[in-house]
Amino acid sequence: MSRIQLLVATHNLGKVREYQQLLRDLPVDLVSLDDLAITHDVDETGATFHENAWLKAHAYCNLGQMLTLSDDSGLEVDALGGEPGVRSARYGGDLCQSDEERVELLLKNLEGVPWEKRTARFRCVIAICAPDGLEVSVVGSVAGMIQYQPQGTEGFGYDPVFFLPSFRRTLSQLPMEDKNRISHRGDAAHRAITALRRLVDTG
Repeated sequence: MSRIQLLVATHNLGKVREYQQLLRDLPVDLVSLDDLAITHDVDETGATFHENAWLKAHAYCNLGQMLTLSDDSGLEVDALGGEPGVRSARYGGDLCQSDEERVELLLKNLEGVPWEKRTARFRCVIAICAPDGLEVSVVGSVAGMIQYQPQGTEGFGYDPVFFLPSFRRTLSQLPMEDKNRISHRGDAAHRAITALRRLVDTG
């Protein structure tokens, strides 16, 4: 099977590194938006993770003219009615310019919420498009709790406060191999591998 380029539609280098590990057994060479000098930002106007994943996948597939993988993922906290949800990366708007500031806002909004009510889940939707029109989507998730203080140096986003009871650690405290095995993105990626093999075969 010949190798093929796969555009991972993100500027987030942490996400690219995760996909390099997750998809290492596939005959694909991953490239990012930065590698292709694509600076266009797709407005994530969708009301769901599915809608945003497809908006990005279709747009960047057209721009890059290659097999494209896009995901939309986020944190859903039960005590906050499912927030930040699809706005996870934009939580707090202009007032929050970094992951650390968004985590700080989340913890502030959860002040006074007892441990047993700090349940949450990460959800990830992966959308895959090919220039010839082939496309597929898959969903992954992982459940946990929002702890009171950040811990760990691995990962990004809300990983430092997402506590996994079965590991007694946050996602940021897990080695990359363990995180990729159980994370929402890992779950979705494993589901996507069969579909990607089919799309690569047709390429």
